Amino acid sequence: MNRTKRIIAALDIENGMVSKGTQFSNVKNLGNPVDFAKKYEAEGIDELVLLDINASNENRKVGKELVKAIVQEISIPLTVGGGLKSVADIVELIENGANKVFVNSAAVGNPNLISEAVKILGSSKIIIAIDTKKDLSTSEYFVYVHGGADKVEINAIDWAKECEMLGAGELLVTSIDTDGMRNGYDLELIRKICENVKIPVIASGGAGNSKDFYDVFEAGADAALAASIFHFGIYTPLMLKRELKEMGINVRV
Repeated sequence: MNRTKRIIAALDIENGMVSKGTQFSNVKNLGNPVDFAKKYEAEGIDELVLLDINASNENRKVGKELVKAIVQEISIPLTVGGGLKSVADIVELIENGANKVFVNSAAVGNPNLISEAVKILGSSKIIIAIDTKKDLSTSEYFVYVHGGADKVEINAIDWAKECEMLGAGELLVTSIDTDGMRNGYDLELIRKICENVKIPVIASGGAGNSKDFYDVFEAGADAALAASIFHFGIYTPLMLKRELKEMGINVRV
């Protein structure tokens, strides 16, 4: 448990505004992403992840103007994704200030996109997002694309291993079942993925309190991402980190 664990805030963007739903639906708009980014940096967050939640479904890519506007105001790492289809799309975001880029649907459709992007930008810039749901009849985790709308007959654990093999630097693993529910991360999912890959895993979906973060770090996650608990003022990042420090988790305070 010596490696420093990262706390990441998610900014899901819909129509240019920060929004939040549950289980990838029932989305509410909450405010301006630049304001949220500045606020979370001031409150001690380690990194930010920006996702344009409708970009993939609406067949467009996340706006570079928004990325530019945010990076001008913050100094912490910003990871960006949503509707990216090509290496050129990925390079464009890095050129406009994103520190890292994540891809989901396009990589599932064309796994070579991962190795091609890594060849140009290096592993550290490329994160693969894996949105997954448990099939209750088989207890198997399957990959979902297009903002959770479409199931793909690919086992999420196998896909995680393939992404690592193709050169991805990190995995951002979201459980659709637990997303926004604030009842804890899907620990079984995170444990299984962490047991099968060596690259860092960012756990996403379900954080409700500091114990949930503790549990997911114990399950092997290198970083934990949350939205609701920060957006709705349940915790500030610093408050959360202080509690985790007391529990023996190595976080930057």
